[in-house]
Amino acid sequence: MKNSFKIALVFIISIIVTGCKKEEKTPSYYKGDLTIFTDESFQSVTEALADGYMINYPETHIKVETKKEDLGLLDLLKGNAKVVVMSRNLNPEEIKTYEERTDLKFLPAKFAADAVVFVVPKDSPKESITMEEINNGLSSDNKDFIFDGTNSSNLNFVAEKLKKQPKDLKFSIIPGNQKIVEELGKYPDKIGVIGLNTFSRPYDKNSEKLRDMVKILPVVNNGKSYTADFEGLRSMEYPFTRVLYFLANEGNFNIANGFIRFSCTHLGQKIVQKEGLQPYNIYKREVQMR
Repeated sequence: MKNSFKIALVFIISIIVTGCKKEEKTPSYYKGDLTIFTDESFQSVTEALADGYMINYPETHIKVETKKEDLGLLDLLKGNAKVVVMSRNLNPEEIKTYEERTDLKFLPAKFAADAVVFVVPKDSPKESITMEEINNGLSSDNKDFIFDGTNSSNLNFVAEKLKKQPKDLKFSIIPGNQKIVEELGKYPDKIGVIGLNTFSRPYDKNSEKLRDMVKILPVVNNGKSYTADFEGLRSMEYPFTRVLYFLANEGNFNIANGFIRFSCTHLGQKIVQKEGLQPYNIYKREVQMR
């Protein structure tokens, strides 16, 4: 009788322990680890959103790792990443591959309007740049435009806007958006091509320092000048406005999808706004009182 009781007790304890282990492995958005791959051009806004999420959910740990846009996408398709930040549009073949490998519908989670901007040294006499200059310059052997590298979001996006392949563009390289700003003074005849989020934070000291080193050129298209300010981004009239979005490789509501949902809520969008970018999901509302 005692042996039977002992066996039953051991059986019950084993069920409880097994149940606890299973519970620890169940999907959860409020605890766990996550690595997000993002192009360096929008690293700042991604880190700000990650910090906001960890403040709200202290049992989460999110690491933001910089990786060229195309390489981050490859890691997502291979199952080596749960979340990547993208700016360029995927072509139909890429969308098909994404849906086949992840077994998910292609539903980009748009969260911010950013921009690719063209910069020159502060003392440059150049005051604007036309679409024709950009198009012609990127076909010239002079390589007057400086990008942060191949496979980068900035190069991909400019090529997409010009309806060209990145491999067909001719350009110089200085690795890193911040490096381009810091070293552009050595090349007074060159034009840097960087992501706005590199120095868009209004009250950040490093951003202020970088902004003081260069001049952002308005882009002239069909005789009209456009700037990459809030209005230019909100209306998307600035020709090189781009929408940032998350792609996930997670079928349940775990930390990856929890982070994405947070980024698209009012709180996450306020963080985007504090980064000096245009929130995608909230807009300033003006009410007339009578």
